[in-house]
Amino acid sequence: MSTKCASLVADIGGTHARFALVDEERGQLRAIEVLPCRHYDHPEQAVADYLERVGEDSVGQACLAVACPVRGARVKMTNNPWCIYPKQLQEQFGWSACKLINDFSAMALGTIRVPEACLVHVCGGPGDPTSPRLVMGPGTGLGVGALVPTRKGWVPLATEGGHVDYAPTTELDVEVHRLLREQFGRVSVERILSGPGLVNLYRAQSQVQRVSVRFSTPEEITSAALRGSDALAMDALQHFCEILGRTAGNAVLTQGSYGGVYLCGGILPGILDFLLNSRFRDGFEDKGRMRSLMESTPVYVVTDAYTGLRGAAEALRNDEV
Repeated sequence: MSTKCASLVADIGGTHARFALVDEERGQLRAIEVLPCRHYDHPEQAVADYLERVGEDSVGQACLAVACPVRGARVKMTNNPWCIYPKQLQEQFGWSACKLINDFSAMALGTIRVPEACLVHVCGGPGDPTSPRLVMGPGTGLGVGALVPTRKGWVPLATEGGHVDYAPTTELDVEVHRLLREQFGRVSVERILSGPGLVNLYRAQSQVQRVSVRFSTPEEITSAALRGSDALAMDALQHFCEILGRTAGNAVLTQGSYGGVYLCGGILPGILDFLLNSRFRDGFEDKGRMRSLMESTPVYVVTDAYTGLRGAAEALRNDEV
């Protein structure tokens, strides 16, 4: 039987729930587990299963990072059927506190603690260390957040920037937008810059090019594109990277995030070499009279798989969150 010296942290997305324990004395993650959300009817089941798996029955407090807006006593996940009731969780597991934060607030905070070896430079620099940082990541959805520097340290800014309107730029973009609008009505950037979004983009490009689709999942599309075995998959992934660059550049200008861009999420580390040789940089820097500003803003891919957990642990110590 352990004493209550550990805290529980979680990073809950549309597909997976990542859990870890944090030793309050050292602040280090341990007992990391990644559980499929579809295996559980509600988050209480997942928490209970995790604690049983790691043999921990005496957690003191918890911080859960969730992929949705965090408002009120009932929090509904965006890309997963779970509803989270923090007060109910706190009472059920006997925690002294249960903090809920947006997953990209956690991701943003986590970039502070990520090892330098897990940051891959894409383009730009040196950046302005006194300016905010942009954190963005395509996964099951598109997460967007920021870090704002203050006298007390970094404060995360939670946003739903993945749900802004997709802004077509080229003739191909216009055609893709038209096809997706017929399917979805309004087209947000998340309809393209996500795992399901890559499938949407691939299918739309197949209609534009008048060729048959061969694949139905983002994994199949990226695998074929990386092998160079399917021209349509390569075109779709190239277009994906270019739109990601343009969208990241737009967000930098909107937020004033000249301190740097940190690209996270499950997709990009797996296509890293493709991204580095793609039109991402062209899309990012192509901002007319603001090009020099974009060229001086560094962009990194974060390859650490547990950035959100690191950020949730940081949030336990950050009174500004």
